[in-house]
Amino acid sequence: MQARRASRELALILFSQLDKNLDKYKNEDFTQIVLKSVRTLISNSYDEVSMSVSDLTNIKNQIIEFENNHEDNLSRPIDSENIPVQIPLTSDLEGKIDILLNVAEKTLSALDVAELCTLANKEDVREYIIKICFEYQKNKEEIDKIISEFAFGWDIDRLFKIDKDILRIAITELAFVKDAPHKVVIDEALELAKKYSTDDSPSFINGILARVVEKYV
Repeated sequence: MQARRASRELALILFSQLDKNLDKYKNEDFTQIVLKSVRTLISNSYDEVSMSVSDLTNIKNQIIEFENNHEDNLSRPIDSENIPVQIPLTSDLEGKIDILLNVAEKTLSALDVAELCTLANKEDVREYIIKICFEYQKNKEEIDKIISEFAFGWDIDRLFKIDKDILRIAITELAFVKDAPHKVVIDEALELAKKYSTDDSPSFINGILARVVEKYV
């Protein structure tokens, strides 16, 4: 994960915790919110992995129970070891495979969180987060006006907050920070939408950002 990508993702998490009175925030406030966000990510990730371990343990216990109660083993002497038995490919087993896939996804997500948290301690990552926050703070009315201009048929107050925050970060970078290629900013905004928002969000966000680049950048 690159430093700028980490900055954008952490900025999105930070934006989710800001209230509407942005003018009250200072550099130290943003830094503290970033640290709080990282701690929340770590805690949530730990809980997810713990649940995954529990799911795996349950599956193992169910397999052991299935083997113990199989007719091939019930007919054996009490003090003899179980022999392996075939497990039928049933919908129940498919459900267990789904659990394993979910466990794998949670584990990969935990690795992403670990990397994100490590990068959060890098000075250049924190500085870029603060730059995004301050530029949005200074230009929030104009940025939200741009979103309203291109969100045809939508009241900005009724948009998903996560979509608004992704757009706010991307437009801040495109129109005010101007320190990264347009394609990179848009591509990573779409990745954040895929990761955190709805299936329809990436195309919606892509359409707005394309118009922003055409008219304002």
